[in-house]
Amino acid sequence: MPPEELALSPLGRASSTGEWLEAVFREHYPRLVAVVTRLTGNRAQAEEIAAEAFSRLAGRSTLLAGRTDAAAWVYRVATNAAVDTLRANSRRRKLEDQASTERARRDSGGSALDDLIRTERAARVRGVLASMKPREAQLLLLRSSDLAYREIARALGVQAGSVGTLLARAEREFERRYRTRYGDDV
Repeated sequence: MPPEELALSPLGRASSTGEWLEAVFREHYPRLVAVVTRLTGNRAQAEEIAAEAFSRLAGRSTLLAGRTDAAAWVYRVATNAAVDTLRANSRRRKLEDQASTERARRDSGGSALDDLIRTERAARVRGVLASMKPREAQLLLLRSSDLAYREIARALGVQAGSVGTLLARAEREFERRYRTRYGDDV
């Protein structure tokens, strides 16, 4: 194997760039899909975004192979793409939510009401996230996905010590925007 194809694997062993990429993929793909799914509300779309992020990583594998921040780079690429997708699809989502609301209104069953409430809350949260700065939305999404401050810092390229402050600001901004749109109706 040529020396330029050698890299440190996530476990610290020498491996080919392809093996390194596969190890990063296996370790981070499920969690990345879960993070993006929470943002977009659409698992299939999340899988496409995650696959695209790993495809980009593969294209840059000679630059990023063996680096400890490669996973953070993939999270950043995927969450940026997810926020972009969320904004691009906001009008379509709004129409789908309205159609869902009308359909649920016709069906007066208790479980349909619960589904409607959940759907409405999720749509509200996605709408508010879409109106926020991408970095703030990413902070909230990554934290709600149980990433540690250190992981969030790496994914967003900020100092770990500033994540708490940034999160507090993002939470205040989310709450302000939510209350402006929907009042105290949580």
